Amino acid sequence: MPTATAKESEIDVLIIGAGPAGLMAGNALARNGVKVRIIDQRPDRVAAGQADGIQPRTIEVFQSYGLADRLLKEGNQMHMAAFYNPSPDGGIELTDRVSDVTAESARYPFEVTLHQGAIESIFSDSMRSFGLEVSRPVVPTSVHLSDDESDLNDPHAHPIRVVLQHLQPNNQAETEIVHARFVIGADGAHSWVRKSFGIEMEGEQTDYIWGVVDLKADTNFPDIRNKCAIHSNNGSCMIIPREADKVRLYIQLDSKGPHVTSNGRIDKEKLHPHYLLEEARKTLQPYYIQTPEKFDWWTIYIIGQRVASRFSVKDRIFIVGDACHTHSPKAGQGMNASMNDSHNLAWKLTHVLKGWAEISLLKTYEFERRKYAQDLINFDKQFAKLFSGKPRTEACQDGVSHEDFLKIFQAFGGFTSGIGIHYAESSLTSQKHQTSAKNLIVGQRILPQIFLRAADSRPVEIQDLLPSDARFKVLVFTGNSSNLEQLKKTWTVSKELDKLFSNVAAGRAMFDILTISSATKAEVRYNDLPKSLWSHWSKVLIDDTDLKGVQGGDGYRKYGVGSDGAIVIIRPDGYVGMIAPLDRVQDLEAYFSGFARI
Repeated sequence: MPTATAKESEIDVLIIGAGPAGLMAGNALARNGVKVRIIDQRPDRVAAGQADGIQPRTIEVFQSYGLADRLLKEGNQMHMAAFYNPSPDGGIELTDRVSDVTAESARYPFEVTLHQGAIESIFSDSMRSFGLEVSRPVVPTSVHLSDDESDLNDPHAHPIRVVLQHLQPNNQAETEIVHARFVIGADGAHSWVRKSFGIEMEGEQTDYIWGVVDLKADTNFPDIRNKCAIHSNNGSCMIIPREADKVRLYIQLDSKGPHVTSNGRIDKEKLHPHYLLEEARKTLQPYYIQTPEKFDWWTIYIIGQRVASRFSVKDRIFIVGDACHTHSPKAGQGMNASMNDSHNLAWKLTHVLKGWAEISLLKTYEFERRKYAQDLINFDKQFAKLFSGKPRTEACQDGVSHEDFLKIFQAFGGFTSGIGIHYAESSLTSQKHQTSAKNLIVGQRILPQIFLRAADSRPVEIQDLLPSDARFKVLVFTGNSSNLEQLKKTWTVSKELDKLFSNVAAGRAMFDILTISSATKAEVRYNDLPKSLWSHWSKVLIDDTDLKGVQGGDGYRKYGVGSDGAIVIIRPDGYVGMIAPLDRVQDLEAYFSGFARI
């Protein structure tokens, strides 16, 4: 069909690519009421293999979208990590077992493993409830971004023109022209979007070659259901237990073998899963692993560590996931980093599209996520080198010792779990009054904590009251509201917050308020607190233990909030944006004026 007669459409956000990053973005935007399209060139979702590890912070993010229950039901939980090294008698021997997740504040102190297709299904089913389906197979063929500054600065304009080809079974194609306000390129490591705008990938490719194979393992290896890091004289191997009794084997391959071409590329035709399993057997000696009836999935890769030179084009085109960073899968970061790119971007697009924030807010996406990606690559270089290096033995004193490997494994536990992500000072993160809640670090995610609902003493997890719904959460720590003087201060705070809300264009629609008193369950009267500080009785909490003394309590101390109270602003993505004393509401006004429309 000639372009001149192609059908045309308008959309707020066009997402190109329906892997985990694209689906995370689509689900978040659709949930927020944004008009969004998502296309993919694949005729169907991934059936097996690909990425499969969900880290503790990402589980929290899934929970914020109401998706964690299904993830936990379908996935395998990985609690323990085992380490094997060369035995003096030949083969390998168990050296150590430690907790797989070392981040102390992890709400979910384990990883979940589930194949990418199942994770995509979780998102697809959720999107369907918001009326969004993936259009497939659809291929973009051209994209043009206007140079008109008035269009680029107008969030209601559609400055992007994308030509799509809807592929048909008879090798025909139907052309569509989409006019979009924003485009998200979630189209993988060979991103068409990235290449269309000449964005370079900066970094390098290593000499480390690894094979991956998924199977049901018949073996006498005792740690087959634990995460395992194995260093042997034959090479290294990682074992990842999977759902439905499956396991994934990562097997280090010879970087100078017949499967490597003269230009350093892999000739996959010379490899097959049986070869990978045979290499794994050499590493696992003296343990056996039988040949399965079938292999679920397998692949080969060379570790590349690269970050895109920029993550956006004129704050209208954005790239997420593998389109903007690639690295070793051994630390389980790829899919997690990808989905969290989208989690960071989606609420910002929502605020701009709803007219709640200035378009300049979108600059914080690249500022926050590119810095994270660079940190990830720096970590990955160390981890991949240690994992792919020769083990230290009597004959190889320069090799990697277990102590060195374990030190890196545990030292970076906060990073690999996602728990330690820390966004730097910006318009969205102000450290001005950090001391008012010294343990809630500005730029890090809100710490999990059990409080009681003041009205009925039911224990609740604070993270469960902070859904990813594009609203800022205002946590008002009132101090002891049973104390008359402190209660008077709370009434003053409520009036000042009312003024703040009325000054922003979105009004109260941009905010949700939770009030947390240090009064005890025996003395609290939740309805003594100003009604403007609680939209529903369930949103007044107290810092006390439950009736059995098992759950809750000590929240003020854990958060570092004093008896005078504080106000904590939680961004829509669950990260602490700013903290202020109760008598400094005007500083919150300055914070929001930095990005919100007034």
